[in-house]
Amino acid sequence: MATTAGPAAPTQGKGVAPLRAGQGHSFLLRRLHSLTGIIPIGAFLVEHFFSNFVATQGPSAYTKQVALLAGLPFVFFLELCFIWIPIAFHGLYGFYIWYRGETNVGDYPWMGNWMYAAQRWTGAIAFFYMGYHVWHLRFYGVHILSEPAAAFPKVQMEFQHPWILAFYAIAVVAASWHFAYGLWLFAAKWGITSGDNARRKWGYACLAIALIFIAAGVATMYAFLRTPLQPMPSAAHSAVLRS
Repeated sequence: MATTAGPAAPTQGKGVAPLRAGQGHSFLLRRLHSLTGIIPIGAFLVEHFFSNFVATQGPSAYTKQVALLAGLPFVFFLELCFIWIPIAFHGLYGFYIWYRGETNVGDYPWMGNWMYAAQRWTGAIAFFYMGYHVWHLRFYGVHILSEPAAAFPKVQMEFQHPWILAFYAIAVVAASWHFAYGLWLFAAKWGITSGDNARRKWGYACLAIALIFIAAGVATMYAFLRTPLQPMPSAAHSAVLRS
């Protein structure tokens, strides 16, 4: 008796693997990764862009802003618990997700593939930039929390190197994009935007957020460049010479 074979199971081409709830602890870690990108890292990014934008008002205003942040109670523990540890987790687990993910924008140039790749690369750029940024401004040479008046001239000295200036500009765009698209992903993953229409409208809003952040970052960089080089405070200058 002849039998007919059933229809072949559909095959799925390579590309970006669909988001899954995961097994074991992976679901919790992915949710925590998504949440830390908004709170506290996203909140810190907003504050950081705002604080640096004060540079457009001149060196004195910038010094006051740095002194205000340096004067917060338990500032070291605040940074450790709400900035450094969350960024380390979010960044390192993001690299793990990238390592486990699949993307092939060359063979499958879908929008989802490009957005996935852009989010991974902008995250990597922002992560390594923050490492350099913290090391140079906080631990190399004068300590700006102890000498707030040295903050403005220290950044100006950095900008005298074209490659550092270019690195800053690229990092501003990368961090702005990564945060804005992260907001879009957060709303989609957590069920805040349901339906294509809501996601499309929220996408336009996130694009506007990215452009606002980029504009603020460019304006801040221009403020440091257009202002005549400020003298380093005497005590801070001695620290620079010793480094």
